Amino acid sequence: MHDLLTLRTGRLVLAPPTEADIDAIHLACQDAEVQRWTTVPSPYTRQDAEQFVELTAERWQSGEELTWAIHDAAGLVGMVGLHRIVDGAAELGYWISAAARGRGYGAEAGCAVVDFALGPMRLERLEWHAVAGNVASARLARSLGFRFEGVRRQGTRTSGRREDAWLAGLVSGDDRSPVDWPVLAPLAAALPVMRRRARSGRGLRAGAAAR
Repeated sequence: MHDLLTLRTGRLVLAPPTEADIDAIHLACQDAEVQRWTTVPSPYTRQDAEQFVELTAERWQSGEELTWAIHDAAGLVGMVGLHRIVDGAAELGYWISAAARGRGYGAEAGCAVVDFALGPMRLERLEWHAVAGNVASARLARSLGFRFEGVRRQGTRTSGRREDAWLAGLVSGDDRSPVDWPVLAPLAAALPVMRRRARSGRGLRAGAAAR
């Protein structure tokens, strides 16, 4: 079982979501982009947010998934997590709320979680999956050092239909320098990467911590 951990960066605090985050999660998941590119239910109700927080707490306890709510000084701005943790590997997933996009929060939070996964957790491989065409998510993953590995035809299901999926990977021996991806514009378009190491400390188990 994994201890609940809080990760801190220069501007952000990452902690397992709690009941206090439910309203903000519900609001953020009304965004059409979140519903288009992620697996959240559509329409997204407050009950969905409540169930998400409860399920995340259970998965923190089992260690199968670790999901952090991303907060800046004003409140919740997104989610980032390690999913399907097994045999030294996991999948990195994230979303940023509409109001918080364009500030580099995804790269900052993603870097903190990658540091934690490949450092204290000693994972050997991280994967990133996305619906083909999700350019914003792909640019972020590339900025974190992921290498594009291909297209899985009809490899994901969103909005009730199967769609092609992009796949990328990052292994512990990679230097995490961004490289060109065939499905993206040249590296000049990549997001900046926050290379500052995250500081970790024990998070609180209060409330219904997380997902």
